[in-house]
Amino acid sequence: QLQASGGGLVQAGGSLRLSCAASGITFGYCAMGWFRQTPGNDREFVAGISRSGRYSNYADSVEGRFTISRDVAKKTVYLQIDNLKLDDTAVYYCAARVILKDYTVRNANEYEYWGQGTLVTVSS
Repeated sequence: QLQASGGGLVQAGGSLRLSCAASGITFGYCAMGWFRQTPGNDREFVAGISRSGRYSNYADSVEGRFTISRDVAKKTVYLQIDNLKLDDTAVYYCAARVILKDYTVRNANEYEYWGQGTLVTVSS
């Protein structure tokens, strides 16, 4: 089970940190990812991190503004969002995939577990 939190209403240029707490899964064996979705659109990859935390990658639209990280002891993955833009408004979802190799996963269809989503609204 994944529990996402940290969303809210923020002005453009501001920052947020999203959290996703895992339970009932072997967190240390999971690649983790963040996705976002707006009404009428498919779920979009935002950021991914490997099971060790050594590797991460980002969508081009968020590169340099978003940072994904993980805390194994807390079984939590984070998404630090800086310099928020109006286009960042979306429901953000975290996801987990049990994986043997240490790499990131960008494809939503490859993830096995999903959180319930947390809404980020950016105002002008």
